[in-house]
Amino acid sequence: MQTFKNRNEIPSDFKWNLESIYATNEEWEQDFKRIQGSVSELAALQGTLGQSGEALLHVLRKRDEVGEVLERLYVYTSMRRDEDTTNSLYQGMADRAMQLYVQVVTAISYIEPELLALPQDTLERYIKEVSGLALYRHQLDDLNRKRPHIRSAEVEAVLAASEEMATSPDTIFSMLENADMKLPKIRNEQGEEVELTQGNYLVFVRSKDRRVRKEAFEGLHNSFLKQRNTIAATLSGQVKSDSFYTRQRNFESTRQRALSAHNIPESVYDNLIQTVHDHIPLINRYLQLRKRVLKLDEMHMYDLYVPIVEEQEDKLTYQEASDIIVEALSPLGERYISALKKGLSERWIDVYETPGKRSGAYSGGSYSTNPFILLNFQENRDSMFTLAHELGHSLHSYFTRTNQPYQYGDYTIFVAEVASTLNEGLLTNYLLKHTSDKGKRLAILNHALEDLRGTLYRQTMFAEFEKEIHKRAGEGEPLTADTLSALYKQLNEKYYGGETFVDDLISIEWGRIPHFYSSFYVYQYATGISASSALVQKILHEGQPAVDRYLNFLSSGSSQYSIDLLKNAGVDMTRPEPVHQAFQLFESYLSQMEDLLG
Repeated sequence: MQTFKNRNEIPSDFKWNLESIYATNEEWEQDFKRIQGSVSELAALQGTLGQSGEALLHVLRKRDEVGEVLERLYVYTSMRRDEDTTNSLYQGMADRAMQLYVQVVTAISYIEPELLALPQDTLERYIKEVSGLALYRHQLDDLNRKRPHIRSAEVEAVLAASEEMATSPDTIFSMLENADMKLPKIRNEQGEEVELTQGNYLVFVRSKDRRVRKEAFEGLHNSFLKQRNTIAATLSGQVKSDSFYTRQRNFESTRQRALSAHNIPESVYDNLIQTVHDHIPLINRYLQLRKRVLKLDEMHMYDLYVPIVEEQEDKLTYQEASDIIVEALSPLGERYISALKKGLSERWIDVYETPGKRSGAYSGGSYSTNPFILLNFQENRDSMFTLAHELGHSLHSYFTRTNQPYQYGDYTIFVAEVASTLNEGLLTNYLLKHTSDKGKRLAILNHALEDLRGTLYRQTMFAEFEKEIHKRAGEGEPLTADTLSALYKQLNEKYYGGETFVDDLISIEWGRIPHFYSSFYVYQYATGISASSALVQKILHEGQPAVDRYLNFLSSGSSQYSIDLLKNAGVDMTRPEPVHQAFQLFESYLSQMEDLLG
């Protein structure tokens, strides 16, 4: 395995080229001062938007000119900081960039209220009279959707001022979970006492030693159980905060308000839950196989994450993993592969782990930079899948930024996971086609099934929990530790109870899910993997027409609503069919595993 004591030992080919953003910190400082000077210029334009179409265009162009450079300032310092999180210079520069961002956002906060104060027919006249405003048509149409939910200037000012308080439940939960809560010690596989942490919990709950995973499960959940009333009050506070803004914005429900942000019909959410319910017998079939292979008389909640087959894989160098990914993604055609090779060869990727480097992986960058990927590559199959996943994000960004103006040069979270999970789907398909070894095939299938189970079933169960707690709160029902735990256990019994003993301790798991403080967010993981599963099948079976539609989707950014972009690609998320197709894929993998295991 490649290991390095410091960044200086790593050949430049394996380090991202942040010098392509700013060759020196001095260049960064020059841009910083320039944008700092623009804050007062932007603020001085307040009150001018309604004067004429030319005045409106001037404000929007100035906003975008500043925004483009501001993004570049921040991504440079944040990625430099992530190279070595102990580097105080880049910590300070990243903080300064964020402070400048807040100043700019504050300075331009008048733009949306002033636009909405203009009658719609006035805006239409401006667009006809001033040719440059045609570029902003979709942005202005999207803003126009908000008219029924915008209040007077005075009320808007109060709502804006209240937003800092509204983040308190999330902040309190984060401090409780990450700073104040101390988890117990457990015994590892060797019988040694070790500290259980949020970070190593997944390692222990996947242990082949059932005693270890049971101790980890009980240690973690008992710790949250001790704080159940505090966490219930915190989550209840989040729901009350959401309900407050829902009422003030004249929405019928918090879910409607959340989905309205990206113009997603509520039927998408309901179709997802119903379709998953229809396929609960399928997960019971998988859990039955899991119980049989693990030789368990009774399967418990702490048995759900241990791999059911012995992991068998050869070590993969970064170059070998890259070559396999290029081959696996070849169905996407020459345009995609050419861009992919560009990213692999032109130092978009920071490959290896070094002391102080941020853990995990992500795809970053801004409109005026290359996409960049932070990795901590470990020479195994999981790292190869992570690389394929992040390349999906980066190629999405590349095609969007290459084909769209700055105004539409990003994409919403609703479609963000489509490109990344599609790459994983094509990689799984390739590996299964080119792997004859039984043990390795089982390991690949296990990986794919767990990915789909964790995303389709688990995230949808979370989404159903959110839907129900917000509904109850809207009807005036208090959200206590007892009611939240009872609901959460009922949902686990619905999803897993057919083949699994639902331990009482699982009823507190809701208390450790941070996504519940970003209401109605998690469903998008399940819709994303459903859309990508449907697109993989279309690409493999239809060929070039499906590829062309997909590349057009990648190239469209936010120039249309997300639901329409996916329809153009051939996937209608307002209907249950894409989710059904994801379950067909799940069943295909499950059948292959059953055949191999006999």
